[in-house]
Parts: sequence; structure tokens; C-alpha cells
Amino acid sequence: MTSPHAFSQAERDAVYRAIRERRDVRRFKSDPVDDAVLARLLRAAAHAPSVGYMQPWNFLVIRDMGVRKKVHAAFQLANNEAKHLFHDERARQYAQLKLEGILESGLNICITCDRSRFGPVVLGRTCQPDMDLFSTVCAVQNLWLAARAEGIGVGWVSIIKPEDLRAILELPQPVVPIAYLCVGHTETFASEPELKTAGWLPEVPLDNLIFADLWGKAR
Repeated sequence: MTSPHAFSQAERDAVYRAIRERRDVRRFKSDPVDDAVLARLLRAAAHAPSVGYMQPWNFLVIRDMGVRKKVHAAFQLANNEAKHLFHDERARQYAQLKLEGILESGLNICITCDRSRFGPVVLGRTCQPDMDLFSTVCAVQNLWLAARAEGIGVGWVSIIKPEDLRAILELPQPVVPIAYLCVGHTETFASEPELKTAGWLPEVPLDNLIFADLWGKAR
């Protein structure tokens, strides 16, 4: 039975398509992102669920190439360190992966979490204090899905040290960098995640991840 609160079939199909076809984009065109599109993406991010309605996020929209070059240098340093953690064939495979588009993309966005917003006691964080971090990650996902619907590519650069981002972007102490995103137009969206296509790790069947009532109990 379909819920009376459900969207139309076409609207539901669009939501599930955006989820299914979201990709971590690394290859960008230099075309600028339209300001109206960017505003819609940021509004979508700000509609994310937030614990205690604390809205812990900020969005640093970074177009300045001087700042981006500093971030890129920090990425290169971290990436060179990461290469030594892999060995033999896996190391060679890692070296061939393109893992960022910091300088090529139309713009960068750093999404942060202000852990001090609305004071030390926030509804929903009294037992699980990291819920503000999780809320901010929800904002990242909202932006990513909205970008896919707009035909805009997003790539999350995780191979960079948070303390380097903090210094480069002059973040105050209570503010934590959560996601450094490359955002812009792209020639194509891959039909499958790039690391899946590269065989980096096997896909885990969904049925293997679902339990009933207790951990490990089959449905």
C-alpha cells in the first residue's frame, strides 16, 4: 500500500536515481558553477537533519586559486605519505588513481562543524556527543545528491590532514573541517564507482549486511 504522503512515481524515481547515480567525481571541466545553482546546492545542504536543531555547519566557498594551491600542496604531501602504506601491486594501483580535482574544478567547498554552536549542552548530544559531526555529514550528502540532480560533479578530498586545512583556512578552534569538496562541471558521470571498476575492493552484497533484531541473526 502506497503511503498518502508519498511523492509521485516520477518524483520518487528521480530521488532514487540521484542516490544511485551519485559519484565521487575527480575529473572536471573549467566552466564556472552558476551562482543560482550553487545557492540551491547550499540550501539543500542546510536542509539536512541536525541534532537539537543546532545547524552546526558552515560552508566555505573557495574560488581563490592561491588558497586552492595551498590545499593542493597539502593534499600532495598527505598523498605521498599514503602511498607508502600500500605495497607491491596495490601500491602501483594506488599511484595510478586520480584522487582529487582541487585546481581543475570550478570551485571548492569546505564544509565544517562548529562544535560550540548553541553552547555545551545540546538536545541529542547529551549521550552521543558526536551527533553534531554526523549531522554535518548529512549536509554533505544532501549537497552531493542535489549536485547530481543539477548535473554538477562533486569529489570529496579525504587525503588531507585536518590540521593543514585548519591552518590554511584559518578555522577557529571549535570548528572542525568535515569535508573538502571539489565542485564543478564534468564531461561524464561514470556508470559505476571508479574504485569498484578498478577492482580496489569487492562489492559487499546487501543481503550480507542486513540482520534481524540482533547482530548476526539472519533475516
